[in-house]
Amino acid sequence: MTFEYATSHRRASRIPPVPGTPYFIEKDMGDRAHLFTDLFTVYAGGEQTENTFNFFTCEGPKGDTIPAHLHADTYEVFFVTDGAVRLFVEDTAGEQYEKLLTSGDFGFVPKNCPHAYRIERHGSRIVGVAAGPGGTFERFFEKLGTPVDSYGLPERPYVPEREKFATVPTQYDVRFLPGHQWRTS
Repeated sequence: MTFEYATSHRRASRIPPVPGTPYFIEKDMGDRAHLFTDLFTVYAGGEQTENTFNFFTCEGPKGDTIPAHLHADTYEVFFVTDGAVRLFVEDTAGEQYEKLLTSGDFGFVPKNCPHAYRIERHGSRIVGVAAGPGGTFERFFEKLGTPVDSYGLPERPYVPEREKFATVPTQYDVRFLPGHQWRTS
């Protein structure tokens, strides 16, 4: 049996809106949103974990590097289950790192470190976990992107209007860094 809940984020979700409720979600049936060329699926968020962590996946085609950004209060994990993803990270001293992650590889981004990624193979999938003292950011995907009910990648990239980017940092620990340059390849 699958339950659906009304939440403050969507009219129907399989994720209960309050902590302390056990639940199960079948493959790919979490809360989905399109952002840029990718499909993000949230399985657990701040509401379920008392803002201690989130759990989501990102799938996408081979494409461009997503915009550089940082999380002032949140640590982020990248675990690649399928395909290949290039992770770009800059530490707080300004040193930049670049690593191609393939199936089974793990990347860790400390809080306050600019980062971005680029999917290098069609059909790649990242499992993401983020945690930090300031809460979680997973609902950012729906706020900046567009919620979807169906499974699958966007037919066309979903690029939000420029002014929408400014609304994100105050509510979700995501600060975009326009003009940030990666000195790595």
